[in-house]
Amino acid sequence: MPATERRRRAERAGRRGEGLALWWLRLKGWRLVARGFRAPVGEIDLVVRRGGVLALVEVKRRPTLAAAAEAIRRPQQLRIARAAEAFLQRRPDLAALTLRFDAVLLAPGRRPRHIMGAWETT
Repeated sequence: MPATERRRRAERAGRRGEGLALWWLRLKGWRLVARGFRAPVGEIDLVVRRGGVLALVEVKRRPTLAAAAEAIRRPQQLRIARAAEAFLQRRPDLAALTLRFDAVLLAPGRRPRHIMGAWETT
């Protein structure tokens, strides 16, 4: 299979995973603020809000939940944090909210796992 086809399939699978994660978060009372935010410094899969908390969510789908958790490494966390700064520059109305970095982990045959405060930027 050509690399471009593999990339397209991976992107489609990623969008499906984000959709599942969003559905899961909505069931827990979160509202979507942005999806697939891209900036030159990084990307944020989902930005959701519940009350005074703004969560920047990384969605990872792997064969196991443990593998999904391990896939969110420090360099990626820092790129997401830089993208969060870019996002808040565009949406200063949200800057007063409590900012948190969450993860939603997905694995076949398992319920999504929402990890609140999955990492700190400091």
